[in-house]
Amino acid sequence: MRKGQLLIVSAPSGAGKTSLVGALLTQDDDLVVSVSHTTRDKRPRERDGVDYHFVDAKTFAAMVEEGAFLEYAEVFGHWYGTARQAVAEELARGHDVVLEIDWQGARMIRAEFPHAVDIFILPPSRAELATRLKGRGEDDPEVINRRMSEARKEMSHYNDYANLVVNDDFAEALSHIAAIVTAARCGRRLPRQDMKILLDELLSEN
Repeated sequence: MRKGQLLIVSAPSGAGKTSLVGALLTQDDDLVVSVSHTTRDKRPRERDGVDYHFVDAKTFAAMVEEGAFLEYAEVFGHWYGTARQAVAEELARGHDVVLEIDWQGARMIRAEFPHAVDIFILPPSRAELATRLKGRGEDDPEVINRRMSEARKEMSHYNDYANLVVNDDFAEALSHIAAIVTAARCGRRLPRQDMKILLDELLSEN
């Protein structure tokens, strides 16, 4: 049986990472998503054990001490971590495991799994990113401004990733990610597109 591989997917908040990963899973039976542990509160419509494993700070700290996480990071004042045992079991079953993590976690994963496939999802513009964050209706203006600031910091680490995908047209972005996964399974890597103009706009301080 083929041993599975890791697929790292990172993006700033609002870029559409969760929606794209969800759609990818529906069309690829060999992919599973790793359900992260987090110390943040459960949001409406989220399910414990499905969207996240919701734990308190004391439990999370104990898991860190035990070495239970492949990676963990603090994001917006809350901790997130990927359970080592759950990932190992899925890889042993021959499943490719998707890790929805930020650049900090991605660096920790690469240190242990240098052949992991990594993808960074970008919004088509800063204006569109702001529109998407406001459209979710979950955060007040102050939080949205902070998320926009954090998004710029997150996107500044794009060069750590071998693959960049712009989520402008959802179907095209999904097709691009699927092609990256297929190429990786064949031992190939797709060339990274030149996105200098977009990246300059996304990372501009103005």
